[in-house]
Amino acid sequence: MTTSTHLLRRRRFLPLFVTQLFNAFNDNLYKTAMVLFVVYSIYQSEEAEGLFSGVASFLFILPFFLLSALAGQLADMRDKAAIIRKVKACEIVLMLIGGSGLLLAWKGYAMPVTVFGLETSVPILLMLLALFLTGVQSTFLGPIKYAILPQHLRKEEVLAGTGLVEAGTYVAILAGTILAGWIPVQVAAGAIVVTSVVGYLVSRQVPTAPPQGAVEQLDWHILRASARLIRETMHNREVYYAILAISFFWTIGAVLFIQFPPLAKNVIMASKEVASIFLVVFSVGVAIGSVAINALLKGEVSARYAPQSVIVMGMFVVAFYVVAKLWQADQPTELLDVAAFLGWPMAAVLLLCLLGIAVAGGMFVVPLYAFLTTRVAPDKASRTIAANNIVNSGAMVTGSLLAMAMSAAGVPIVEQVLISAAMCLISAWLGRRLLAAERSAATV
Repeated sequence: MTTSTHLLRRRRFLPLFVTQLFNAFNDNLYKTAMVLFVVYSIYQSEEAEGLFSGVASFLFILPFFLLSALAGQLADMRDKAAIIRKVKACEIVLMLIGGSGLLLAWKGYAMPVTVFGLETSVPILLMLLALFLTGVQSTFLGPIKYAILPQHLRKEEVLAGTGLVEAGTYVAILAGTILAGWIPVQVAAGAIVVTSVVGYLVSRQVPTAPPQGAVEQLDWHILRASARLIRETMHNREVYYAILAISFFWTIGAVLFIQFPPLAKNVIMASKEVASIFLVVFSVGVAIGSVAINALLKGEVSARYAPQSVIVMGMFVVAFYVVAKLWQADQPTELLDVAAFLGWPMAAVLLLCLLGIAVAGGMFVVPLYAFLTTRVAPDKASRTIAANNIVNSGAMVTGSLLAMAMSAAGVPIVEQVLISAAMCLISAWLGRRLLAAERSAATV
C-alpha cells in the first residue's frame, strides 16, 4: 500500500482532505461563475472586462495581506479543527450573499449605484462582497491546511500529505471551474449554498488539533502583528527563499488568471465554456505537477528541481504568447463553441502550452510549501504559513494592480502575457538561492 493510499484511509487525514476539496470546489465554482457571467453577459469591452477581472482578483487577495498575521496566531494558539468548523459555518452565510448577487444579475435587476465615484450595480456589489469574504475565509483556513499535517501525520508522510492536499485542491478547482462554465448561472447560485452546507458537515469530522506550544496573547494590531510575524519568520534562510519563490509563483498565477477570461473572449474568440476549459487545463496541469514532483523526490523535501521547473514554465508562457499572436492573425469572426474551438488550427498547441505552464508550475511550488512546515518548530508552523500568505498576497496584489493598470491604459491583453514569462526568471533565481540555502543547511 502506498503512503498516499494509506493516508486516504485514515481519519487523521481524510476528513481534512475532503473538507479542503469542498472548500476549493466551492470557491472556484463561485469565482468562475461570477467572472464568466460578468465578462460574457454584462460588459462588452476588453478594457472593462480586464479591469473587472483585476478588481475581482484584488478583492479576493486583499484579506490575505490584511488578516494573515491574525489567522496564523489563531491557528497556532487555538484548536485548528475548531477553527475549521467555525470558518466553514460562516461560509454558508457568505455563499448566500454571493448567490443572491448572481440571481439578481441573472434576473436583469440593474439597480445602479455609485461607489467612490464609479457607476456599478447592487448585484455586482453583492458578488464582489461575497468574493472578498471568500478571501477572508481562505485567509483563516490557509495556515491550517498545511500546518495541521505535521500534527496528524508522521514525518515521512508529510510530503505525501502535502502533495495530496495540493493535487486534491487542483482537482477540486478543476471540478468547480468545469461546472461554472457549463451550468446556468442560476444553478450555480444554488449549488454554492448546498456545497457550503455539505462542507461544514464534513468539517465536523476533522480530529482535534490543539495548540502545541505555549498559548500567547493575540495581537489584534494588524499591521504591527504582520510586520513582527514576517520579521520573526524570515530569519531562516530556507523559509525566507521559499516564501519569496512561492510569492513570485502566485504572482504569475494571479496575472495569468486575470488574463484568461478576457483573452479567451477577445483574442481566441471563444465561448465561456472554452474559457472554463482554459482554467481546467491549468488546474489539471498543476495537479499532475504536484504528484510528479513527489514521485521524483521520493518523499524528500528538496528544492533541487525548482529552478529548472520554473524556467520550463517560462518557456511555455512564451510559447503560449506566440501561439496566441498567431491565432490573433487569423481570428474567428464570432465566438467559438467547444467543438469549433477544438477544430480550429493550433487549438491543440494552445492547450498543450497551457498544460506545460501548469505542470512545470506544480513541480516548482509543491516542495516549497513542504519547506514551510518542516523547517520550523511545530508550534510555529501556522504562523510560518501565515507569513507566507502575507508576502504572497502582497506580491499578488501588486500583480493584480499592474494588470488592472495595463488594462485601463489599453495595453492589449495578449501582450500582458509576457509579464508572466519575465517573472519566471525571477522565480528561477529565487529557486537557485533556496537550493543553495538547503545545501548550506545540510552541511551544518
